Amino acid sequence: MHHATAQLGQLVTIIVMAIALGMDAFSLSVGIGMKGVRRLDMARIGGLIGIFHIVMPLLGMFTGLYVGRLLGEIARYVSGGLLLLLGGHMVITSFRDEGPKPVDHRRFLGVLLFAMSVSVDSFSVGVSLGMFQGNLLLTVLTFGLFGGIMSVMGLWLGSRFRRNLGDYGETMGGAILFAFGLMFIF
Repeated sequence: MHHATAQLGQLVTIIVMAIALGMDAFSLSVGIGMKGVRRLDMARIGGLIGIFHIVMPLLGMFTGLYVGRLLGEIARYVSGGLLLLLGGHMVITSFRDEGPKPVDHRRFLGVLLFAMSVSVDSFSVGVSLGMFQGNLLLTVLTFGLFGGIMSVMGLWLGSRFRRNLGDYGETMGGAILFAFGLMFIF
């Protein structure tokens, strides 16, 4: 029974982190969606963001496994600190009045740069998770699924409502990652 509870707790943690990472893609996708996006573009952008939300944490996890072996017991505090810094950075930058950077969603290079930019946070989280050696496949597939779905939802909402939705998505995602950083440290 204890093993099943631990697995459920790990699954909930992975899903909450996937949602937190997907909030950045969601909120920026709303801005792109407000310009008007075709369904094909939504699928292409969502798919590419999903792929990057798998690849970036994988790269981060492998880096984290290596660093975890080097640091030993200190790894828990380092990974918690990374999540605190990442979450704090996401919260602080969400309050800056810069707005989303323009992206040409009709060109592959524009979509590629956008997908990469909203997936960079996944690398840092992957480093932290790599130090804990959790279920790698489940984690990255969940990150990819939620990243892709949340970006498509943001594009769809933005294209339907044409008003500023999701401004605080990055703030909420950063606060969640910050909270996980505190949990890892304490």
